[in-house]
Amino acid sequence: MSSGLLVGRVRSAVCAAAVAAALALTGQPAPAAAAPAPSAPDTAVNRAFARAAAAYDVPRDLLVAVGYGETRLDGHAGLPSQDNGYGMMHLVSNPGRHTLERAARLTGASVAELKQDSGANIHGGAAVLRALADEAGLDAADRDRLGAWYPVAARYGASGGESAARLYADAVYDILGDGIRTHVTGGERVTVAPRAVRPERGAYAETEAVAAPTAAVDYPSALWNPAYSGNYSAGRGSAITTVVVHVTQGSYAGSISWFQDPAAQVSAHYVVRSSDGQVTQTVRERDTAWHARSANPHSVGVEHEGYVSDPAWFTDAMYRSSAALTRHLTDKYGIPRDRAHIVGHSEVPGNDHTDPGPHWDWAYYMSLVRGDDGATGTPFPTWGTDVSVRQQPSTDSARVASLPGPTSVRVACQVRGGLVEYDGYSNDAWSYLPDHGGYISNIFIDVTDAWLPGVPTC
Repeated sequence: MSSGLLVGRVRSAVCAAAVAAALALTGQPAPAAAAPAPSAPDTAVNRAFARAAAAYDVPRDLLVAVGYGETRLDGHAGLPSQDNGYGMMHLVSNPGRHTLERAARLTGASVAELKQDSGANIHGGAAVLRALADEAGLDAADRDRLGAWYPVAARYGASGGESAARLYADAVYDILGDGIRTHVTGGERVTVAPRAVRPERGAYAETEAVAAPTAAVDYPSALWNPAYSGNYSAGRGSAITTVVVHVTQGSYAGSISWFQDPAAQVSAHYVVRSSDGQVTQTVRERDTAWHARSANPHSVGVEHEGYVSDPAWFTDAMYRSSAALTRHLTDKYGIPRDRAHIVGHSEVPGNDHTDPGPHWDWAYYMSLVRGDDGATGTPFPTWGTDVSVRQQPSTDSARVASLPGPTSVRVACQVRGGLVEYDGYSNDAWSYLPDHGGYISNIFIDVTDAWLPGVPTC
């Protein structure tokens, strides 16, 4: 499915960087024979989802899908998103939205607990969803139907216009259609079985994800979903000479909605979706988006869905779609295709942001922008979800990271049943990530659960 948030391709350097990041969190490599730490029963994520769903009569799978669409079930160590949202369920506290404070009132948990504790955050998200369901008039029978929750999901995720709300809710129901099979911090597996759900859109049935005719866009393949007029400046102070690459620190639909919130005081010209590279324009190129301080007058800002700390968001579809957009901009405005004119947010003078961060693959991105032949090589065939990353090919070795998948990487690989041999190891269910530009090298991918039989070797 083109718009499911699970679909992705991660190149080998990015995957290796993901492992390096996972190891860096501990300050040292995980011991090869160490067993994963067990989750505490009272704070286990699956138990928290089950208890919250039962306590507030919210479908468990809808609750998981909302969280996955917001954060990939990553609490980001209590750090806020771009629009000041916290935890797996992205409970927000900003002038336009107060789901964090509302969750505190509904559950009795403190704001600090809701920010830092995953169990409390999940209960808070369920409480807010139930309160929104009550406001929408859902009775007990309605609450048993997944499709009936569509307007509730729309209100939970987007505070801007109705088009952004529909974009958000559509993403949640795409996730339900695709299913989820992922690991959260600590190694616990969280799953949602794929199922066909007919969304009952109600008042959103006549709303389109595009808020104006496509003639309004400057990039032909983009959707148009405009930012609030007070979040950018009309006109330009100088000629366009630069493209600035950003990471949203939030979801695609949530970021578009944030740009529509008068409290935001930020915007970008374009937002690119992780799953399939869909592009939405929110500010016309002739106007000055507020995205990079000193670079605003002479740049076009391109936001990419995801979080700086999690390279799984940086899919091949996103890289290729964004590169095509940047290539279009460089042609249109005569911008040189080099790193002096295509820059990260963190590289703009006077900025204190870190995006796109260490996991953004600049070499690959620029090769796509330039159209280098080397950017079109054949990747490793796509695996399923929940791909384990370990330090050696042994089922007893400690997991050091996981790839959410479906994932495609360039590796030394084999068909199922063929042997992989490296440094004395031999196994028929492992593939090895070689060194890429200094990234960690002795990493293996466990593909026993997710192999596509019959695929050729790389």
